[in-house]
Amino acid sequence: MYPKINVLAFAAHPDDVEISVSGIMLKHKAAGLSTGIIDLTGGELGTRGSKEIRAGESAKATAILQLDIRENLGFRDGFFEQNEESLMAVVKVIRKYRPDIVLLNAESDRHPDHGRAHELVKRACFLSGLEKIKVEDGKSTLGAWKPPTMYSYIQDYYLEPDLVIDVTAFWKQRMESLMAYSSQFYNPDSNETATPISSEEFIGNLEGRSHQFGRLINCRHAEGLRTLRPIGVNLLGDLS
Repeated sequence: MYPKINVLAFAAHPDDVEISVSGIMLKHKAAGLSTGIIDLTGGELGTRGSKEIRAGESAKATAILQLDIRENLGFRDGFFEQNEESLMAVVKVIRKYRPDIVLLNAESDRHPDHGRAHELVKRACFLSGLEKIKVEDGKSTLGAWKPPTMYSYIQDYYLEPDLVIDVTAFWKQRMESLMAYSSQFYNPDSNETATPISSEEFIGNLEGRSHQFGRLINCRHAEGLRTLRPIGVNLLGDLS
């Protein structure tokens, strides 16, 4: 029997979630909800570090985020495609954990894996709800499950958020989860090739965006999400 995960975030690479929505993950965990991350690849094509180093960093970040589950599907970094094999792998984890909310990569971004992951997971969420698709797990069949709600997170490219969430109380901890990936970010002693996210300015850029989103709702730090379909509410007062 698998645990039900209330908020399940998918990521093309380990650190995608930590860069973009780790404050949201922490806030929902603190509210008593179960949380988890499914990484599609090991990030093995990253310029800095290695697959093994990234796995160790991911384990550290997982502990800081207090996740209930984290899995890596082992797709090929840079080369995974939307096909039956990859779709069914994602369908299987959706049916295992039956999430209420799915967070997925940005629909368009600097790294082409992000947009591909977005489309793959979005389609898999639909397929997971089709009863005639059978998924076996050992001796049991995993029943159909279509996540009720999906949001995409904002990554390198600026995209206008549809939802903005105050994460001020969790900012320090979310940055600790991010810096668990020490191989990827600024280190003046590193001899490895510089990348866009290893620059000294990158962390400041993240903080600047959090202030920008926070300004929209009068808080210090916020993270943004984009909706995949209109949000339904009962009364206008349900929106703040």
